[in-house]
Parts: sequence; structure tokens; C-alpha cells
Amino acid sequence: MKNEGKSPAHLKAKKAKDFWGTTFRLVKYMSTRFWGLVLTFVLVIAATIMGTIAPYILGLATTEIYRGLQEGNALREAGESIQVFPIDVEVIRNIIIIVAIVYVTQSIFQYFQSIITARIAQKTVYDMRKELKDKMSRLPIKYYDTHSNGDIMSRAINDMDQIANTLQQSLSQFIISVVQFVTVLTVMTVIDIRLTLVTIVTVPISFLLIAWVAPKSQKQFASQQRELGVLNDQVEETFSGHTIVKTYNREDDEIEKFIVQSGKLNDASWKAQFLSGIMMPLVSFSRDLGYFGVAIVGGIGVANGTVSLGNVQAFIQYVNQFSQPVRQIANLANTIQVTIASCERVFEILDEEEMEDIESGLEPQLQSVHKISFDHVQFGYEDTPDAELLMTDFNLTVEEGEMIAVVGPTGAGKSTLINLLERFYDVKGGSIRYEGVDVRDIDRHELRSRFSMVLQDTWLFNGTIWDNISYGSHDQSNLNEADILAASKAAHVDDFVRRLPDGYNTILNEEGTNISQGQRQLITIARAFLADPDILILDEATSSVDTRTEILIQKAMANLLQNRTSFVVAHRLSTIRDADKIIVMNHGDVIETGNHDALMDQDGFYAELYNSQFQTPEEQLKAV
Repeated sequence: MKNEGKSPAHLKAKKAKDFWGTTFRLVKYMSTRFWGLVLTFVLVIAATIMGTIAPYILGLATTEIYRGLQEGNALREAGESIQVFPIDVEVIRNIIIIVAIVYVTQSIFQYFQSIITARIAQKTVYDMRKELKDKMSRLPIKYYDTHSNGDIMSRAINDMDQIANTLQQSLSQFIISVVQFVTVLTVMTVIDIRLTLVTIVTVPISFLLIAWVAPKSQKQFASQQRELGVLNDQVEETFSGHTIVKTYNREDDEIEKFIVQSGKLNDASWKAQFLSGIMMPLVSFSRDLGYFGVAIVGGIGVANGTVSLGNVQAFIQYVNQFSQPVRQIANLANTIQVTIASCERVFEILDEEEMEDIESGLEPQLQSVHKISFDHVQFGYEDTPDAELLMTDFNLTVEEGEMIAVVGPTGAGKSTLINLLERFYDVKGGSIRYEGVDVRDIDRHELRSRFSMVLQDTWLFNGTIWDNISYGSHDQSNLNEADILAASKAAHVDDFVRRLPDGYNTILNEEGTNISQGQRQLITIARAFLADPDILILDEATSSVDTRTEILIQKAMANLLQNRTSFVVAHRLSTIRDADKIIVMNHGDVIETGNHDALMDQDGFYAELYNSQFQTPEEQLKAV
């Protein structure tokens, strides 16, 4: 297997199965900015130290004032008359200046730390978005066939936005909380070990609470994200088919489905919020226990002369500073849980198996006279060993410039043949050769550059008509205006575009509904002509076009398809009477081959299909 295009982070990644595993994996994405993280921690530590020593310094002022008051009271009790208590004002002033400098310095450190952290977060999310986008391009078509668009969009947009918002808004707070916890604990231990023990005795309650609640809450948040993906899929489906919904008066049914799914999302969200929400009150309760303990033990110590009043004052502030990180982490618990759940969903995509590039091991047939050849091809969509094959022994040769029509009933394998041609799937047995070379030995990008495809379901993006046509050019940096106009005229797009108020600058909406279905199809055909492919694939490209437009397209195609190999998947057999070769498929295999006249003379399966399309409804019912 080849690994071109995969990032080192992906090659080393493992599937996320638990909270901490996913968390550590997310941290790995940030580790590429190691020195930025180091500088962030240094600034956070410096700012935290500044904030931690400030209460101690203020405590010195309190102690000095308390000492002066005690000394003054002692002099009065001794019978001396004093007008001013012997408080050293110079010391107090110096302490105030030092505290002001400490707080200003802390603010400066916090400012630069926040800028660096935001930069790290933004770059990390940029890398994740880029890797996800690259991964989506390497996923096999099978992934998109088995996952709904709403779920994929929810992972790529909602979940990624959740990660971005958390890293940008909460990462800095989390780092500060961790550093503040360690720093305050260290300073408290240096000042007074007894009051420190009183302060930290309630902390295990908070940690045990978080350790017990977090995994349970995380499961609920994961469920919440899944239900959100289902809801997105339902909303997208309903809005994209709003015309059909209104036509059949199914608005109430769709609203009912929306309410049911919204209820499931609400239920999952409520459970997640309930579990994570109970942490804050209990964490605050443990802080209040700390206040109570410091007040009692500190008060006894001051009365006995073993603890200074300034240290008690400092520890009252330290209790808040020490419990604050725990409270902040508890506050972040909801966000963290949602984010980790989102990370798991994104990592699931990043861990999906990619399209494999396994060489065929077959020698190229450089002297082959065939443009395309199917040699004993076997294929099935399922990967299990006992899975039933759709194609068991498919054989077909196509010469240069031939027009190959592929016909057959629904499920016969027509679309499968096209999927194999462009390597959306690889064969399970046999070989498909392009100019004598097995397609598995040709790079997918290079192979697909030889093809253009026009599907029955048109795809236009939000942009101008000009942009939608030029999308077919292989060299977007060097677009040739004359070629675009020639393709437009050949596909009869130019005729109706000239009559639009804005011409080629007409903006198409997301679904292209501001032009007719036939005009949309003409634009996709012009796009395919612009690509000037070796092989053109048409999947009933004229089925949604009116009769007059269909005639114009057929005439244009007669000229444009000269000296170009083409595959036409046809449902209306009248459109492929002039095909060089008609492949009749059923149950994944070719059952008849020949031109129209020869197949009609055989009076077989093709003749039956052809004649059935010209029967009256009464005749068709009798045939059934």
C-alpha cells in the first residue's frame, strides 16, 4: 500500500476509544508547536507566581499594621500617652508599590500568554481542518455510500467548530488553572504547612467527583453529537426536497419527524448537562469547607501566637485561588466533554481505511489495440470473503473512438461498470486495462484526468455560469476564454446564456434552481466538453432535457464525439440507436453485444427492452 499524501500524525494515530486517549491524541496535534507551548507555560507560571505572591505581600502589610496596633495598645496599657500608633508607614508604602508592580507585571505576562495561546490554537485547528479535508479526498466512494451527507457535514463543520472554539477560548484557561493549582500549592506549603493541609484536605472531593462524573458525562455528550448529526441529515434532506414535501402536503409529517429527532437530541443533551452540571455546586461546597477550616485553625494559631494574622489573611485568599482552578475545570467540564466527543467523531474519519493503491502485478500490454478492456472481471461491493459477487466474469473490449452504449434493467450493473472504469472501486478479480495498462497501476488522479462524466443528476455549485463551466478545465491557473466559449456553444449553452440579464455572470444558487433543469444539464455537458477527455461518460445525460434541446445536444455530440471513446448509460433506448456497440447487461454480466440492428435481429433481451418502450400502457400491463 502506498502512503503518499498521509501526514505523519495520521500514520501514527490510533483509533480514539476513550476520554483520555482522545485527549492525548488532541495534545499531539499541539505538540508540533512545542516551543510556543513552552513559552506559554513560562508566561503562565510567571503570571501565576505574581498573582500568588501578591496575597503574601499584602499579608506582610496586615502583619505590620497588626504589630503596630498591638505595640500601641501595650504602650497605652503601660500608662503612656500616644497620639499615633507606631506603624511604619514607609514599610506600608513600599509594600503597596511592590504589590502594584506585581499586578502590572502579571497583566503583561497574561496579555502575551493569551496572544501566543490563541495563535497555537488557531494553527492547531488549521492543521486539523487541512488533514480532515485531505483525508476526505482519500476516502473511498464506499464511505460516502454508507454515510449520510448530514453526518459527514456535522463532523466536518459542527464538530470541527466545537474543537476550534474550545481550543481558542478554553485552552488558555485550562493551562492557567493547572499551573495556578500547582503554584498556589507550592507557595502555601512554603508559608505554612498546617494551613496548607487544612486547605487541601477538601480537594480530593472535587477530583473524585470529576473522575467519576466525567466519563459518564462524556458518553452522553458523544450521544448528543451523534443525534445532532442525524438531525442535520434530516434537516438537509427536508430542505433539499422542499418542493416534493410541499407537493405531497407532507409538511406536518416532516415537522413531526423533526420534533421526534429534536426530542432525542434534547434528551441526550439534558442527560449530559445534568451529569456535568452537578459538579459545580459540590466543588463550591468543598471550597467553603476550606474557608471554614482555615478560619478555625488559623484563628487558634493567631490566639496562641503560632500563626501570624497576615498569613491567615493570605490563606483566606489562597483557599479561593486554590479552589478556583478546580471550579474553572468544573466549569469547563461541559465544554471539554463536548469537545472530546467531537474529537472522537473527527478522528473516526481520520482513521477510516483509505483507497488502497495495490499494484496489479500484471505486465503492460504495450501493443494492445484496445482503448479499454475488461478481462474476466469479478466484483462485489461487500469486502467479506463469502459476499456475493455482482460481476462474476465480465468481458468487454472497446476500440479507440467507439461509442459504447450500456443498457439493462435496474440493478444490472451499469453504474458499477462506470465506477470500476474510474477506479471508484477496484476489481476483486480479473483486470481492467487502459491502453494495455491495468488501471490499478495508474495513479487515480492521472487516470481520472482522461475521463469526463455527465450524470443524470446535475451538480452545480454556488457561483457564476462561467465558473461552473470552467470547473471542467484541468488547468485552473490558465483558463482559455475561447475554449470555454467554444464548449458553451457546442453544448448550446451560449444560446440561452446570452438572453440572461447578466449573461455568463449570472449567479446560480446552491441547487441551480434559478435556471431550468434542461439548462442545468447543458451547463454540465459544456463542462465535460471543456475538459476535452479521452473518454466521455454520459449517464442518461439528456433524460431531463426537453425534446428540442435533446435534438440539439444529439447533433452537437455527433461532432464532439468524433475520435473520442464514449460510454453512454442509456434508459431511453431510442437515444443510442447509432452507438457502435451496445452492451446489454443483466445481473452484472454481458448477455448480448452488438449494434442496434444486429440486436434487434436477434430478437432477444435487448429487442424485448426496446419494444417495451414503444408499447401502449395496456400492452405493457399485458406483458407483465
